[in-house]
Amino acid sequence: MTPPRGWRRLARTLIPALAMTTLAAGLAACGSDADAAGDDGSGGTIRIAYQAFPSGDLIVKDQGWLEEALPGYDIEWTKFDSGASINTAFVAGAVDLAAIGSSPVARGLSAPLDIPYQVTWILDVAGDNEALVARDGTGISDVADLAGKKVATPFASTAHYSLLAALDRAGVDSSSVTFLDLQPQDIISAWSRGDIDAAYTWLPSLAEISQTGKVLVTSRELAGDGKPTLDLGVASRDFIKAHPDAISAWRTVQAKALRLIADDPDAAAEAVGRQLGISTDEAAEQLSQGVFLDPADQAGDEWLGTPDAPGNLAANLHDAGKFLVNQNQIPEAPALEIYQDALYTDGLEDDVADE
Repeated sequence: MTPPRGWRRLARTLIPALAMTTLAAGLAACGSDADAAGDDGSGGTIRIAYQAFPSGDLIVKDQGWLEEALPGYDIEWTKFDSGASINTAFVAGAVDLAAIGSSPVARGLSAPLDIPYQVTWILDVAGDNEALVARDGTGISDVADLAGKKVATPFASTAHYSLLAALDRAGVDSSSVTFLDLQPQDIISAWSRGDIDAAYTWLPSLAEISQTGKVLVTSRELAGDGKPTLDLGVASRDFIKAHPDAISAWRTVQAKALRLIADDPDAAAEAVGRQLGISTDEAAEQLSQGVFLDPADQAGDEWLGTPDAPGNLAANLHDAGKFLVNQNQIPEAPALEIYQDALYTDGLEDDVADE
């Protein structure tokens, strides 16, 4: 790649980031973590960043379960389009809890961000609900054909991580691909105009572009090759320290949502459909493409683990960090111990106990 093209890519990355930093600075004026929920544990405002993908988190929001569990708190739900923007909000002290992908978390725990948050929950493991799709008429039949093409994905997201992993697996030099940093809704618009050749995104935008495209690889397939991605629940360390009761309540209602997905998928689909503005049938189909854990498995060795034995999720995040280093996405990956310390498991086994 010639230097001018590299500088154009750098500008496309830095300019939106600077804009988001300015926005987050304005959000931060609303107060710090401690200001939002108070220092005495008596309540306050809990600022939750959510994303519009099918998950138990949307069920919790739709049903108002957290509001019922924490009547002494004001719950504010704010929609974000990507993990990168959520990381920016955490840096600004503008959110307390969030639904965010594992790749942005691996990045957030690394320099230069070094965000003081911890993973408290696993919302889902990415399956067929996140995929790389080539637009019809582009002549692209497999990942190897992406060299010289324009591919869109939200930068610093799980989809971005999986896109790089897919190119690496196919032996495609990432410098031969033109990457466009687009949010899911912008991907749909660019797709309809023919501005991009392919995109790596998640539901519900994935469902829309797949109608006129070919799925080249899914995150489920990449997970089988050792590059899994997950959607996680994270909370700021200050908030966890000040309000462990709120974290416990949040986990409990998230566990309730996972049980609803498993035991009453129709009711789960109705709730998710309302939140996404789609039919119950569409929501059911989208939910079927994700991988949702049994709540009790959250505290297992493979996932979050326990206070005495951090789970394998830490190693997963560490591997993601090292991969991001190799792809020149971050300067250095923290030690495994940093990721282990970023798993908050106090009280988890009690929180996931069946009602």
